Amino acid sequence: MVHTYEVLVDIRIFPDQTNSTFKSGTTRYEIDAETKEKADGMARVQARSDNPRGTEYDVRVTRLLR
Repeated sequence: MVHTYEVLVDIRIFPDQTNSTFKSGTTRYEIDAETKEKADGMARVQARSDNPRGTEYDVRVTRLLR
């Protein structure tokens, strides 16, 4: 059975690798998947596609919506 999960992804972008400054943001996704693990992976793929310059992606499945 497919459920809809709310997934938050924290994205960090390090524009310059010579110092430790970075830009950070959080993106919210609603992912249709059979399990939380699949929703996690699908959200990571979507976040990388939406933000290809991202360096770190911290994915959290926060709730079951449907």
